[in-house]
Amino acid sequence: MSSIAVPRTALSRRAWLTDLPVLLVAVVWGASYLASKDITTARTVLAVLVLRFALVLPVLAVVGHRSLGALTAAQWRGAGLLGLILAGIFLLETYGVVHTSATNAGLIISLTMIFTPLAEAAVTRVRPSRAFLGAAALSVLGVLLLTQGAGLSRPSLGDLLMLLAALARTLHVLAMSRTRSVQGADALPLTTVQLATAVAVFAILSTGADTTPWETAADFGPREWAGLLFLSVFCTLFAFFVQMWAVRRTSPSRVSLLLGTEPLWAAAAGIVLGGERLGAFGLAGGVLVLVGTAWGRGAAR
Repeated sequence: MSSIAVPRTALSRRAWLTDLPVLLVAVVWGASYLASKDITTARTVLAVLVLRFALVLPVLAVVGHRSLGALTAAQWRGAGLLGLILAGIFLLETYGVVHTSATNAGLIISLTMIFTPLAEAAVTRVRPSRAFLGAAALSVLGVLLLTQGAGLSRPSLGDLLMLLAALARTLHVLAMSRTRSVQGADALPLTTVQLATAVAVFAILSTGADTTPWETAADFGPREWAGLLFLSVFCTLFAFFVQMWAVRRTSPSRVSLLLGTEPLWAAAAGIVLGGERLGAFGLAGGVLVLVGTAWGRGAAR
């Protein structure tokens, strides 16, 4: 039986069609730290999270109501578990960014690109290739240079929370790729159930808090509402739908390396919108992150 060879250019084009949306996720996530810090205080974390997720749920429910009904009981449970992990990620990230700088948050969370391939290797008992490890090491060096270029202060509570968030992100990526009950379901209903679970967690935790979501929304001005819509539509709805879609078409390690450019976009947002400045070390670090990510893409292919 003869086989039909697929041209290399066609394979490369397909790879980029998968990679480009993931890269766009890294861009909006990089900008999300500055946006989140701009509209959130320690008192309003839970309220902002409820609003952020609740804004997109009606859209998802209307668009995907038929696919939601097609989910099996096992798929509902699997998506609910992913939603609990997702809730933990956002609690850690949002409290973290409140207690540290937006630049620090974006840089520390990028350690996901190291944790994910290491965790994947531990689960599958397959040692990562030397090329992949080299690409990851180069990317980490870039992150370190970016950190020094931005003037990283002594580790704070927020820094520790962001480190825990990076571990939680790793768990979420691996769980999405290895949970058998959700592997046959469409991304839209799975994303909807995840976000609904997260909203439920935030709503329960906000009971008895200093301020309610409705009080927080009433105090918002145009700037805060613009920031909230950016976080809700682009950083939540778009980002996690793309991640659910892409992780099934490539490896968790490859997704994590593309998302590993997030600190570069976080630094860019800080420079353009937040008035931050990077020195020579920071600029060199940005270049290394891009080179390491491109190298890692090829190694993970």
